Amino acid sequence: MPTFSAYDGTQLSYRVHGEGDPVVCIPGGPADSLYLGDLGGLSMHRQLVVLDLRGTGQSAIPQDPASYRCDRLVDDVQALREHLGLARMDLLGHSAGANIATQFVARYPENVSKLALIGPGTRAVGVAITGETRRELAARRKNEPWFPEAFAALEAITQGTGSNWEAIAPFFCGRWDAAAQKHCAAGRPRNSEAVAGFAAEGAFSPEATRTMLTACEASVLLLGGEFDLNSPPRTVAEFAALFPDATLVVQSGAGHYPWLDDADQFVATTAAFLG
Repeated sequence: MPTFSAYDGTQLSYRVHGEGDPVVCIPGGPADSLYLGDLGGLSMHRQLVVLDLRGTGQSAIPQDPASYRCDRLVDDVQALREHLGLARMDLLGHSAGANIATQFVARYPENVSKLALIGPGTRAVGVAITGETRRELAARRKNEPWFPEAFAALEAITQGTGSNWEAIAPFFCGRWDAAAQKHCAAGRPRNSEAVAGFAAEGAFSPEATRTMLTACEASVLLLGGEFDLNSPPRTVAEFAALFPDATLVVQSGAGHYPWLDDADQFVATTAAFLG
């Protein structure tokens, strides 16, 4: 895998899928970026440059654990852009990776042409997701065979009396079949220090970020899944309203990994946006 040196000398790796104009892709987690695959075949339309965040995948573990903080990971994306020799780039962030991508475009607006946020995390802009919003969305799956156990686990997590995150995994997928179960298992974060450090104190400055986004000149796509408990459609719509030029798409029947639930629909939407 190709590598480059981050601002502090940490060696970071990335994968390349396809050919053509590049799209830099930031995974969530922080988790091994392999779970993104080639985003359901998006690499047939654009070259995907998929970053392994520091301490994950093939990227090195940094000497300073404080560098796992979300706002500092923005500097790794900037280093990758410089390494690739791109004056401006198209940027795609999934889940927690959308927090990095959002802070990047807020800090370096001149370096981004198009921004695609998929199942976006919203901590960077301070958009809260209430327990009631998650319950209402979860209740739409009440006819699924796995629902009773998963909903009980969700209630316990919401009330602060439980932490069985694996039990609620079906709520993150449009369908809970063998492929979804394998995908969820492969995409779990492995580096607990990176996960803990990602949202450490100082990682987010929501008010400042929201202010900077009002002047964002990049075209923005926010794509959420109809059933995504992590990024409910209502929340994604609130996020989209923060940008001057944003397209909101809710993919029917999809969860947190829309390229897994319906690759054709996801690729058609995202490829059309990226051009």
